[in-house]
Amino acid sequence: MRENDTETIDVDTWQARATMCELLAFSLRYPDQETVEALASGEWVDAARELAGALAIALPEDFASGLPGGPSEEAGFGSSSTDADELLHALRAEATRLFVGAAEPIVSPYEGVWAALDDGVQPLLFVNPRSMEVERFCRACGLGRPEGTNEPLDHVATEWELLQYLALEASGAVAREGDGRADEGFPGGSPAAAYEAFLSDHASVWMPRFAEKVIEETRQPFYRSAAQLLAAFFA
Repeated sequence: MRENDTETIDVDTWQARATMCELLAFSLRYPDQETVEALASGEWVDAARELAGALAIALPEDFASGLPGGPSEEAGFGSSSTDADELLHALRAEATRLFVGAAEPIVSPYEGVWAALDDGVQPLLFVNPRSMEVERFCRACGLGRPEGTNEPLDHVATEWELLQYLALEASGAVAREGDGRADEGFPGGSPAAAYEAFLSDHASVWMPRFAEKVIEETRQPFYRSAAQLLAAFFA
């Protein structure tokens, strides 16, 4: 009975991790109508707090300030279609300003760029050693570039999607089809080991600094809150 209880706790923890990874990926991809709906309804804040509690993650006191469900809401989160359109426009403008930029982004969302700057070399998308390492890691996990996309796989949202997949695999919640990949086929010999390896060798190397820079630079309460959640995950 004790063994079964432990297994249940382990599965629950992996599933909570997977859901947190999903929320972070959702928060850091280019915003769409789903983003607006999650914010305006307060669901995003509720989910972040619930998952933080489940994973014993301490959020700052001012977390979600300015968002529905947060300690102090700001204007701009009405329920009309006009309000929703305005919010979507504002979020997209801020995402573009922060992560795309006119000449270059204020905060690069790519691991390879951060690694290149650390090494003092010119950052290049796709063909830098770090981006290629992430791509090899994804392939070793049985994942490739989504069809019809040309996005480097070391984008912050994509890396969280990878971690979500590995956490779901570790929980046993994914029904494996196709090549019938065994646990031993994952880096480190299991999905759990692959998750921990990617977290320590990749995500934790650059994402805390990414989060800090977003908090410093953003003008939108959503991106400040998303970055606070990201920073708290690693704290």
